[in-house]
Formats: sequence, C-alpha cells, structure tokens
Amino acid sequence: MTRQDQVSPVEPAPTRRQEGTGKGTSGALYSAEERQRRDDSPWTLVQGILAPIQFVVFLISLGLVARTLLTGEGAFAADASIVLKTLVLYTIMITGSIWEKVVFGRWLFAPAFFWEDVFSMLVLALHTLYLVMLFGAIGSVEQRMMVALAAYSAYVINAGQFLWKLRMARLQGANSATGPQDAQPQAVAA
Repeated sequence: MTRQDQVSPVEPAPTRRQEGTGKGTSGALYSAEERQRRDDSPWTLVQGILAPIQFVVFLISLGLVARTLLTGEGAFAADASIVLKTLVLYTIMITGSIWEKVVFGRWLFAPAFFWEDVFSMLVLALHTLYLVMLFGAIGSVEQRMMVALAAYSAYVINAGQFLWKLRMARLQGANSATGPQDAQPQAVAA
C-alpha cells in the first residue's frame, strides 16, 4: 500500500514535455515544476557535494598520473588515485541519474541534459576501460596512464558541460525572479 501524499525520492516525476516537443517553446532549462522538484530534492545537495569532491580527487590523481608518466615512479599511488576517481565518478553518476529521475521523470537522457549524459557515457566507458586494463593486467603502466588521461580529458569536457548548464540555470532563475516584464535576454559566455 502506498501513500499518495508522500513523494518518493525515486518516483517518476510528471514531465512537462510531450514526446517530440524537445525543450518546449520557452527554451528554458527547467519548467517551474521541474525547478521546484530540483530545489526540493535532497539529490540536488548530494550532487552539489559530490561534484567538488570529484574535482579535488581528479586534480590530485592528475598530478600522480603526470608524476608516473614523467618519472616512472609512483605507479601504485597513481593507480589507487584513478580507482578512487572512478568510484567517485560511479557514485556521482548513480546519484545523478536518481536526481534526473526525480526532476525530469527519466533516469538518464532527459532532454535538458541529453548531451551531458551522452558525454558522461564516454567518460564512464574510458574510466571502466582503465579498470579492465588494471585488474586484467592488460597493457603497460604507460598505456594505462594514457587511458586515464583520455578519461580525464573527457571528464574535463563533461564537467564544463555541466558548469555551463549550472550557469544557464542560474540565469534562468534570476530571470524568473525578476519576472518576464523585467527579464532581458542574456548571452552566456563560456
């Protein structure tokens, strides 16, 4: 028996978009209902905490990978840091898909974040390839580190995509707060 007055953190959220309509006529990142679900969701806070943690782990790991490639030393520390980065990535992807389900009613590939999710799949694939190489003893240390660098390059691009969307959401929120009569179209610079 389920209660209709209590919203589950993973129940499908009603969507404003009908199939084939894309983002709607306004071009807004979030509808008012989606913005409210985003603001009310504990998963928004989880993403806000995990994203900077992942970035710090990435920076430390990048330094360790560079050290290993430049000096040939510290391969174990570099490997351990890449495994940690990958685990943080998997965690943020799982919690991010829950967030997307709560806000947009889809586990992944919601129209507002479609291309970010597509690129996230590449990031996941490269990190997973690294793990396969590490635990399967495939390739040399240098080859593994190069795969890690490819994964990290993809991660940087993907993080940029999400930062762009965060900026768009903030601009949309600012425009919503001032009302349509005061809102001026704003260009978003990278």
